[in-house]
Amino acid sequence: MPPLTPNERDALIQFAQRLVQTPSPSTQEGAVAALVAEEMRCLGYDAVHTDAMGNVIGRVGPEGGKRLLFDAHMDTVGVENPARWEHPPFGGEVVNGILYGRGAADMKGALAAMVHAGGLLARRGAALRGALYVAAVVQEEPCEGLAVRHIVEEGGLRPDWVILGEPTDLQIARGQRGRIEFAVTIEGRAAHASAPERGVNAIYEASRFIVGLALLAPQFNQDPFLGKGTVAVTSIHAEAGSRNVIPDVCTLTIDRRLTLGETEAKALAELRRVLTREGIKATVEMPPYRATTYTGLPVEAPQSFPFWMISEDDPLLVAASRVVEAELGFAPRLVRWDFSTDGVYTMGVAGIPTIGFGPGEERFAHTVDEQVRLRDIESAAQVYAALAVHLLS
Repeated sequence: MPPLTPNERDALIQFAQRLVQTPSPSTQEGAVAALVAEEMRCLGYDAVHTDAMGNVIGRVGPEGGKRLLFDAHMDTVGVENPARWEHPPFGGEVVNGILYGRGAADMKGALAAMVHAGGLLARRGAALRGALYVAAVVQEEPCEGLAVRHIVEEGGLRPDWVILGEPTDLQIARGQRGRIEFAVTIEGRAAHASAPERGVNAIYEASRFIVGLALLAPQFNQDPFLGKGTVAVTSIHAEAGSRNVIPDVCTLTIDRRLTLGETEAKALAELRRVLTREGIKATVEMPPYRATTYTGLPVEAPQSFPFWMISEDDPLLVAASRVVEAELGFAPRLVRWDFSTDGVYTMGVAGIPTIGFGPGEERFAHTVDEQVRLRDIESAAQVYAALAVHLLS
């Protein structure tokens, strides 16, 4: 694949900046979706449409042959305190070759690169025997796999291969741990705070449970590639009639990451075993994710996501490694993501060969002054286009 021309590089970077400058928290991706659809049309895609959920899907190449899907999410996490940012979170500033802003690494840099890779194929008249589909999806941050499941199961687009654009620092990711979100509601007994001995403080009960979780964690499975299973308390909320009442209810949100050999049933049994051992009255649930898309479509999905990994000798991974080496001049490392991605559905549920390759470093995702190197966005676009030609020609 010939390198990008100066005009192509400028257009790519300007588009990445516009994406970062347009806020798109989960369920509010409409403005970015409009930008993506318009860019695809301007770049000469053969077809562009927005589905009922709000995903934007563009096609380059003929239908009827093999299908390659590039998956990039449009939504980002929010911005807690803009004053802490040295570079405005929605400024899209470029300083010393680095693009700053919310979503720069996770994953608007990759979204821009994928969209423009399709444009390179269209503009240069690549002789494809199959179709490249670029999907800009919604609500991946709170519920990974939700949108791509809709594309496959409701939209009827089942690809032969999937490339995820989450940040890999231009290496190739071949898997990740699974994830479950639990809600543990701990019961106490209310009393006046002036006589705490008359009640059972649900917060104190919760603290005993948290200590039990910390003691449980070292017993989790460990896999040489995926890593170790983990557990974390990510929120705690206690209810009481007023500030001088002993709270009788305390609810914890538990984030459990699953490695090889760990299952939903095993994780649930572990939590209940801690509660029983400590003599704590509680209920454990896996509350579903519920939201309404920017298009007005209500959605719901369980918050249980399997681990997945593709073998090192899978033809997709081998082909991608060769393309990266040919285009960028180095042999990519095979890595895993610590976080969760749409691969939980494409590979974990649907069994579609899936890998990850994207600009940006995972450590910058969701952080203050989130950032991505411009040259990595350009390199990613180059690789995406070359990989599409390799797989579909």
